[in-house]
This record gives sequence, structure tokens and C-alpha cells, in this order.
Amino acid sequence: MSEQKFDLVVIGGGPGGYVAAIRGAQLGMSVGLVEANHLGGICLNWGCIPTKALLRSSEIHHLLHNLDQYGFAAKDVTFDLKKIVQRSRGVANQLSKGIAHLLKKNKITVFDGFGKLAGKGKIAVSKDGKAVAELSAKNIILATGARARVIPGLEPDGKLVLTYKEAMVPETMPKSLLVVGSGAIGIEFASFYHHMGVKVTVAEVIDRVLPAEDEEISAFARKQFEKQGLIIKTGVQVKKLDKSKDSVTAHIEKDGKVETQVFDRVIMAVGIVGNVESIGLENTKVKTDRGHIVVDQWCATGEAGVYAIGDVVSGPWLAHKASHEGVICVEKIAGKKDVHPMDKTRIPGCTYCYPQVASVGLTEKKAIEKGHKIKVGRFPFMGNGKAIALGEPEGMVKTIFDEKTGELLGAHMIGAEVTEMIQGYVIAMQLETTETDLMHTVFPHPTLSEMMHESVLDAYGRAIHF
Repeated sequence: MSEQKFDLVVIGGGPGGYVAAIRGAQLGMSVGLVEANHLGGICLNWGCIPTKALLRSSEIHHLLHNLDQYGFAAKDVTFDLKKIVQRSRGVANQLSKGIAHLLKKNKITVFDGFGKLAGKGKIAVSKDGKAVAELSAKNIILATGARARVIPGLEPDGKLVLTYKEAMVPETMPKSLLVVGSGAIGIEFASFYHHMGVKVTVAEVIDRVLPAEDEEISAFARKQFEKQGLIIKTGVQVKKLDKSKDSVTAHIEKDGKVETQVFDRVIMAVGIVGNVESIGLENTKVKTDRGHIVVDQWCATGEAGVYAIGDVVSGPWLAHKASHEGVICVEKIAGKKDVHPMDKTRIPGCTYCYPQVASVGLTEKKAIEKGHKIKVGRFPFMGNGKAIALGEPEGMVKTIFDEKTGELLGAHMIGAEVTEMIQGYVIAMQLETTETDLMHTVFPHPTLSEMMHESVLDAYGRAIHF
């Protein structure tokens, strides 16, 4: 088997890997990309994209059962679960084919197999245990992603206790469901199944849901979830899962007391672990920390010529962060002078539950802990004409500024379409705008985005409509 040489080889074709490969090709590099499963990675095939398709179906189901508020009526509304799942899978397949087209367009050589470091600048590619290619490159990017974290004693079996993958392709709808973990993944699945008519309970070890979010937004979210009928248990630990033929008995501990409850199914959503095993890290200077590869600001590992990006390195574990890391990494390799390291405080986070949650920058608590004297603005969806017209009056926009400099330190939102709106604040932070810049920006009417303006005004006692 003859060795194939490249300027750059990327191991992993997810949102970090394929973007890095394309940017490398744009910069004139010869690029090889190794992918063991599906182009687009977990995000495109089993995460970000297909879950949004499922959530869209659940939103429609919710609307169809609340048509009276819009002046409509419908009888005997039903759904075909098989078609809902097929649509979700079809969306993922369409986009995966799109990635293949982009790679071909950019003249990137794709290897179908499992990539592994095999010495200085060497990569061995195998498929089903058989060697399929030997590659060499001066620069190697590890973009191997991550998998669901497994808690001993609560291991998924794919039938009664599910990971995100099985949860996305249900054959039947359970009557009752326990979701363990209330981060973005857990809450999105809770929202989907709840709006499809399932009785959903969420168990979270921290004392609040969506623990990465601003505490005020977290509290608002919980209130909305419980108003909808979700059962939220915080400050609890699932100690044990007893499986029977078609149900699971969960042992849930709170304040030292253990209660049992029977569910049809359980979804485990307790974080991720980087895919660092079996990729040839032994006998290299690549270091790992708590299941993730350690890198510097340019995504370089301790091994010369070896880089790592995306979910296999430190968080936040988001597709858009992985893609941006890929660009930074490749541009640094190429010697571009205008490349800048990533500022993680400017990475937005979005959760597509109902209502949606989006944020960027520091929470109110973190801003205070960092020594900032702050000004905080808030504006409720109830004060916005577009939100009321949409029938979506529940929500809030919150902004946090440094009192002395006027710097926008953080923005936090909950409500309809906030995952689209947050980018306005992300751009503002990237451009280092102040409260004065934002106050003098003209926002269109009637839009939900007007609330972003009003929240800024409110921080300085100038809100018009509240």
C-alpha cells in the first residue's frame, strides 16, 4: 500500500473537521479528510440538525392543539411518528450529502475509515479492522468529537435507557419518560417528548435547570416548563435504574431520602466524553485532561504538527465553536497574520426548547464575581407588540453592562426566536460596542428585536415601553 502525502490531514468530518478541511483547501493546501461514520459528524447526523427537525414537529403538534387562540378549530388531530422520524432523518441525510459535495468541490480527498496516528506525521486508516490507507502530512488535526457520558450503574441499553441517538428515532411514544440531566440536550428532548403528549420528568443534580445559564433566566425557564406540565426535580441524584420487561424503576435521592418511580423510558443526558481512545495518542506528547485533549490558543497539542479542535478539546462543546476553531487552527498553520485566538466569552449558546433560550457573555453572577460594577437591563416579551401578535408573550431579554465603561458584558434571553436574535448581541460584543452605540441603533418595528433595544435602554433607566 503506497503512502499518500498531504499538507494537511483532518481526522473527523464533523462541523469542526470538515470546515477545517475546506479552509485548508481554500488556502492552497492539499487536504485529506478521514471519517469513520457520517460526514457532518454527530451534530449534523445525530445532534443539532435532526433534533431541530423533531422539535419543529413537536411545535406544530403543540400549535394544532392550541388553535382556538388563533381563531381556528381542528378535530381528531393525529400524528404519524414514523413519518416524523423519517423527516428528521431525511433532513440529516440531505445535509450530509451536501457536505460531501462541498468537500468534492474543494478537491479534498475523503477516506472512509477510522484514522489513527501512526508515528511522526503518519496516519493509518482502517475499515472494519482492515487497513485501507496510509497517509502522511506535516499537519494533522484531530477532530474526533465526543460521545455521551455514561454513569456507572446507569448505563444505556438502547431500549429502555436511551442516549440521544436512540431518543431521536423512537418507534413508539412512551407514556412516561425520565430525562436525567437538564442541560441543553436534556431540556430539548424533554420539550420534544412533552409536546408530543408524553408525561415527562426531568431530574437534575444541580439546584436549577439549565445550570449554565444566568440564574434569572434559569428560574424563568423552570416556571414556564412547569406551567406547561413538565415535572422538574432539581437537587436530586438518580442512584439506580431497575429494568423490567418494558419499564424502568428509577431510584431518585433528594436530601438523603430515596424515592422510586416507574417510567416507560429513560433518556440519559449527563454530558459528553471526548473520543481520545484508539487514535494513537500513546507515545506522543499529546496530553488529555478529564477525557479531552489539551490544546493552546491556536489548537496545538503538545506534539509538534498535531492539533485538536471541537468536542474532543475543552468546552463549550458547540458546533459553531468547533467550526471557528477549525478556521483559526488552519489559518495559524498557514501563517496568516490576521488570525486571532478565540474569545470564549463571545461564543453564543442556544437551547431550542419551548420557550427558546439563548445567551452570550457573562451571567450577572459571573460579572459580579469578576469585579465588575454592573448595570442590568430587562425587557419582557409582554411589552412587545410582535410577541403579543404571535401569541408568544412569555419571555425576557436581559442585558448586563459594565457601569464604568459601558461595555456589554453579557446578554441572556428566553422566549420565541431568541436563538435567532442573540447574534445581534454577539456582533455587538465582537465590535466592542458600548451602550451608547446600541442606544443609537435603529431597530425595525414591529419586531421581536425591539426588545433588545429596550433592554439596553432599561439598563440606564430609559426604557420607553416598560
